Amino acid sequence: MMPRSRILQALAVVALAGAAATACDDTAAPTRGFDGEAALAYAGQQVAFGPRVPGTEGHARMAAWLDSLLRARADSVAVQRWTHVTRSGDTLPLVNFLASFNPAATERLLFLAHWDTRPRSDGPAAAAADSAKPVLGANDGASGVAVLLGVADALDSVPPSVGVDLLFVDGEDYGDFFADGRPDVLIGSRYYAANQLAPAPLYAVLFDMVGDRDLRISREGNSMIGAPEVVDLVWRVASEAGYDSVFVPFEGTTATDDHLELQRVGIRAIDLIDFNYGPGNGWWHSPEDTMDKISAASLGIVGDVALRLVQEAER
Repeated sequence: MMPRSRILQALAVVALAGAAATACDDTAAPTRGFDGEAALAYAGQQVAFGPRVPGTEGHARMAAWLDSLLRARADSVAVQRWTHVTRSGDTLPLVNFLASFNPAATERLLFLAHWDTRPRSDGPAAAAADSAKPVLGANDGASGVAVLLGVADALDSVPPSVGVDLLFVDGEDYGDFFADGRPDVLIGSRYYAANQLAPAPLYAVLFDMVGDRDLRISREGNSMIGAPEVVDLVWRVASEAGYDSVFVPFEGTTATDDHLELQRVGIRAIDLIDFNYGPGNGWWHSPEDTMDKISAASLGIVGDVALRLVQEAER
């Protein structure tokens, strides 16, 4: 694992390079474009599979689709399959995907998102009558995956000179986030943290709930505790791109999310999340998490920031 001092030094070099970037065409990193409309279509295809709850047909179809897309784009794809038995005795067939670009590079970035959806509607505004309904997850699940797939398209078109790993984790949203030890949520990221398939990255960025039409991403609390220098880097890059109205300059929600499992094993991981989804956060974990609530423009902004992070690392 890369020592913390080495990570901080590398991030400082990236930041200085970005501040003093040369204008010479022969040394500038290749320009990559992120297609927000294509990302929105990726989200739509996921929702068309129906709920992607582990053990369901929609989950199996999504896994096959994701595997096929990644193998057509990435330099290599690694798959982790395992069975998780929940505290209540449910047996879940789970699968993580790791798509790698420039796998020989020693300095790497890690971007991740969860691809499963919640089996019940128990958000703050979900009606009691809806509690048995699974969540379609247009934003909570599909949006982060759509951003990663859009990044994969761009890196396939213009290969990176640094290493980039795209991690799609399963089982994030199955169980009780308030249970002691949280054994049945964040399952895929916990499994990956214990069984890593790539060298430790300089840092990791989690994309979760990043498609809201009224997108506002604040500095997440656990990210500020675990990797404040990475938060600063991302917000600087976003500001330089003109996205100050989306990447707002204050600390907001503190989220229990997949980045925590990576932080626990020493990875400098942060969470990009807009946890104000609909009036009173009422679309979260509800049947209202549907395609009409997300937009190509929001996905495009987040995807552009991701590609700019890659470009920063290439300088």
